[in-house]
Parts: sequence; C-alpha cells; structure tokens
Amino acid sequence: MRVSQIPLVLGFPLFLGACATAVPVSYTEPKAGFANVASQITPAIGKRTVFAETQAENEALKKQVHSMVHQKTISADTAVQVALLNNKGLQASYANVGLSAAEAWQQSTPENPIVSIGVLGIGAPELGAYRAIEGLIRSNVLDATTRKQRMAIADASFRQAQLNAVNDTLALANQTRKAWVDAVAAFEAVSYLRRAKATSDAGSELAMRLGETGALNKAGQAREQAFNAELAGQLAQARLNAIRSKEALTRLMGLWGTEVDYYVPDALPALPRSVGRVTDIEAKALRNRVDLRVAKLGLEAQAKAFGLTDQTRIVSDLEFIAGFEAEREIEDGETETVTTPQVEVEFAIPIYDTGKARMRKAELSYLQAANVLAEKAVNVRSEARGAEASYHAAYKIARHYRDVLVPLRTTVEEEGLLSYNGMITNTFELLTDVREKLGASLEAANAKREFYMAQADLTAAIYGGGEGGGGAGGEGASLAAGGGAGH
Repeated sequence: MRVSQIPLVLGFPLFLGACATAVPVSYTEPKAGFANVASQITPAIGKRTVFAETQAENEALKKQVHSMVHQKTISADTAVQVALLNNKGLQASYANVGLSAAEAWQQSTPENPIVSIGVLGIGAPELGAYRAIEGLIRSNVLDATTRKQRMAIADASFRQAQLNAVNDTLALANQTRKAWVDAVAAFEAVSYLRRAKATSDAGSELAMRLGETGALNKAGQAREQAFNAELAGQLAQARLNAIRSKEALTRLMGLWGTEVDYYVPDALPALPRSVGRVTDIEAKALRNRVDLRVAKLGLEAQAKAFGLTDQTRIVSDLEFIAGFEAEREIEDGETETVTTPQVEVEFAIPIYDTGKARMRKAELSYLQAANVLAEKAVNVRSEARGAEASYHAAYKIARHYRDVLVPLRTTVEEEGLLSYNGMITNTFELLTDVREKLGASLEAANAKREFYMAQADLTAAIYGGGEGGGGAGGEGASLAAGGGAGH
C-alpha cells in the first residue's frame, strides 16, 4: 500500500481561502452606512432623517408624522421634515445603501471551495461495495489574489451609494420646500383674485342697472360683463392650480388617508429686510456639492477597475484543483487500497482573446469618468454663480413691486376714492383703480414667490439636490392660483 501526502494537497485550496482579510464592521453592522448619510444631512439643511427597517419603527414614524400635520397649518420647515421622515422613495434610496454594503461584504468573503466526490464500481461483488473513490476540491486562485482589488472597488461603490442617498435627501428637501412655496403662493393668489372678482361683480351689477335705465349703452354693459366672465374663469383655474400644487406637496411628504387633512398658510412670509452676498460661492459649492463628490468616487472606482482589468488581462480565470483517488484491488484473495493524489490547474488559453478589448474598454471607461467629473465641476461653478445672481435679482424685483408699484397703485386708489366722494369721478373709474391695485398686489405676490424659489435654488447650488427641479407646478406667476389657510 502506498501512502501519499494527501493533507498537503487538499490543504492548499483551503490555505488560499484562509488568506482572506477580515470583513470590515462597516459592512456588517445594522443599517450599514446610514449613520454617515444622516451625519451629512443636518449640517446642510438642519433637518434629521431616519431609515425605518422594522414595523415598529414605521409605526413610530407614522405617529410622529400624524402629530406634525393632522389638521394643522404647516410651515416649509415642517413640510421638509415630514418628507424626510415619511417619503417612501427616500426609504428605498436608503435601502440601496444597505444593498451596496451587502455587496461589499460579499466581495470581502472568500469564494467557497467546490468539493466533488465520486464512487466507481458501486455494487461490484468482487470488491465488496465499490471499486474506487475519487475526491476533489476546486478553488479559484484569482478570487484570492484579486480580492483586495475587488474589495476596493466594492468599497468605492459603497461610499458612492451613501453620497447618492445624501443627494437624494437634499433633492427631496429642495423639491418639498419649492412645492410648499408653490402651494402657498397659489392660495395667496386666489385671495387676490377673489377680491378682484368681488369688485368685478359690483361693476357688472352696476352696468346692468345703468343699462336698464338707459344711462349705459350695450357696448359698455358687455365690456363690464366680459371682464367679469374672464375673471371668473381665471379664478376657477386658480383654484384648480391651488389643488394641484397642494397635491404635489402631499405626494412629496408621502401622506395619504386622514393625514392629507392639513393646511398651508394664506400667504408667503414677508420679504426679509435685506439679503447678504455669499462670499466665495464657487469654492463653497465645489467643497460641499454632493453630486460632485459622487462623480469623484465614480472616477476612483473606474481607476480601481482599470487596475483589476490590467491584473487579469492575460489570465481571466485560474482554478486550482486538488484531490485524491483511492482504488481497491483484490489480488490473491487480499484487498489492497492504492491512494493516488491529484493536482490540476485549469485556465483559459488566451489564443483569441488576449485581453486587449477589455483593456480598451477599461481605458475608455476611465476617460469617460474623468470627463464627467470635469464637466460636473464646470457646471457646479456655473450653477452656483447663476443661483446667486438669480437670488439677488429676484429679491430686487420683489422689493420693487412691494416698495414702488403697490404703494403707487394704493395712492391711485385712495385719490380715486376722494374724487368719487367729491363727485369728480364716476363709479367705473373707481372700480378700475381698485382692480389695478389688486393686480399690482398679485404681481408683488408672484415676485415674492420667485424670490423664495431662488432662495431654495441657492441652497441646492451650494449643497446639491437641485437637479430635477421643484416637484410642484409653477403656475403661480399668472392670475391663476388657489386657496388659503384651511385648504
């Protein structure tokens, strides 16, 4: 009987697996990566966010959201906070962070060896129960030698997923704030249109009565009635736009059922007394923009992938197979077992595919990521400059309407009332002055809306989350909008 060094042969594949590095705790801990996501949200927008995985956590959030919105008039900050707690799309983004952590965990774990056992000559009476037993252990050598590079790629993807989740959070916060501004501006516009409609109703009624007495011809009557009919259509459209704007806000906050029973204010907050300039806004944007950091990580991942492709350019799959064969023989009535060790190395011969195509793809992927990053840096600078310019211009325009146009229209209305009381002007001229003053107030409200939109865009230009625009309809700039507090 021959004795071989079977343990040494069989132990080599297991030795390759034992060379694996320990799995980092950051991949295996509960809610892996979310703490890093949450830590970047509060400094940027001053709000907290959560990742609910259990039914108990979801129930607790549901109660908290109910206490914040049910039959209450909510502010923009409340709307943003509710969205960060309750939006299910955001929860799906956080789950993607966990999926990325699980993938990195998987890449950190050695590939399981494959064991195969074969029995030949089963039931042969002359050999007892079998003739030979063959056992093999198959282990992928490249899996062990390239694990470090693959772990680095997976780790870059994990960090990229975290930044994507941060960007998704900032985007939702920005969209929700703009949707709140849209909804409130719509209700504010309706309040002005309702007052204008009341004035128009009075003018139309007066025209009808004067027409009955013959003091006003048919053209004059039709003119007043046509204006009243147009304003009625504008008011109806305004109410519809208000409903749409509030519904867009409701969707972003993830509300349904009885939770939709909430209100928004009658009007947007007054303009601030002044707005300061943002110093070094380009530098701040380059330092804080999350989407730019995502692009940087994309370039890093491509660089690591390029190195892995270069390492496996010639041999893309290499497996080590070790085992033994134990064969029983009967000679002169005696049974002898002969054990033969086996060692195999299996790999693809690079006759046709020499790896040049894969290297070319890796090179171009890296070049593509580099250009994406360069373009992103240019765009971030431009967006920051444009957002600051829009912010200050919108403030000046809104202040012009508030401080110049509305006071002038108010003076015209007051002087017209004095003239009317002195029997100098007629009723229709007075009604016209009232309507024009209400129109100026509506224009001032729309300009104020544009300022608060620009304010939200400025924050997004510095921290990220501005791509994709606001989530609500932007129809408040016309004479059509809707509602008020209690709507």
